Amino acid sequence: MGCLFSKKRKTEKERQTPPASGEAGEQQPPKLYSWDKREKIDPKDYMFNGLKNETVGRLPGKVAGQQFVIQDCENCNIYIFDHSATITIDDCTSCRIFLGPVKGSVFFRNCRDCKCIVACQQFRTRDCRKLEVFLSCATQPIIESSANIKFGCFQFYYPELAFQFKDAGLSIFNNTWSNVHDFTPVSGENNWSLLPEDAVVQDCVPLPTLEELKAVRISTDASKSIVPITRGQRQKISEESCLAVLFAGDYTTANARKLIDEMLSRSFLLVQTKEVSMKPEDAQRIFRGKAPDFIPLLDKGPVIALEFNGDGAVEGCQLIINDVFNGTKMFVSENKVTASGDVDSFYNFADLQMGM
Repeated sequence: MGCLFSKKRKTEKERQTPPASGEAGEQQPPKLYSWDKREKIDPKDYMFNGLKNETVGRLPGKVAGQQFVIQDCENCNIYIFDHSATITIDDCTSCRIFLGPVKGSVFFRNCRDCKCIVACQQFRTRDCRKLEVFLSCATQPIIESSANIKFGCFQFYYPELAFQFKDAGLSIFNNTWSNVHDFTPVSGENNWSLLPEDAVVQDCVPLPTLEELKAVRISTDASKSIVPITRGQRQKISEESCLAVLFAGDYTTANARKLIDEMLSRSFLLVQTKEVSMKPEDAQRIFRGKAPDFIPLLDKGPVIALEFNGDGAVEGCQLIINDVFNGTKMFVSENKVTASGDVDSFYNFADLQMGM
């Protein structure tokens, strides 16, 4: 019977073959893999835990797409001036929180009396009471087992913020902040509402007083906000709306901002915005007779759509596009009779696309 622990004998050829490199018997250095070269991450750098009556934060570049945890904090001012993967906020009370763009989800659990400014792909609360949230959210915000939650449109600026939105894969034009779904509605009660139109973002989350964080050049001026401030689900002021669609190019975002500024200066309202890719069959259905003019432009990238509201919005938008954007191809509703159909057709299509 053979021994279980007997060693395999080397063949004569194996005994005579020298090592691949170096002198006989020299040990080769272990092979380095990509994951061996990564900088070691200290979880404490991506967590605020058990703080009370403090001002804390992270400067641009300090989170760099990692996940972050905020928990058991009371009466704190917390600022994350960077993009992150996901953020959870647990068991916090009476805190003021700013969260830069989050690629995935922001989840508030068991929080009370907090005021927040948040940009994310997904937003959710569970077992929360009395939150005020200025929100930019690419998908429908969700509340669960929560009450007295108030929402407003995200409003904020600092120089690095636009690049952080891109790093997080978020479009500044995809913001469903006011289209909230309540998983646990209570008959006869409303667990959420919209903040007043004149709510001041700086009253919600004050500018940081910590010397290190004051280096971030912040503006809460509505006209400078990275995310366009939309009316959302609030009641429109007029039965007349207008759809404007801008096609991808070198200056699409700048042109969209310019058109918004021009329309707002004439007292029209920006109801909603959307950035989404279109196919030729989508263009045929939405742009109808004008589709052949725009189908060749669809290959360049996603379109940006803007809905404006107010008496004379269609004519006002047409005049601005002719005067300010002469030569730039844009779709704009032809008249106020067909405009509401344009708006419905486009946003029904966009909602389906975003939900896929």
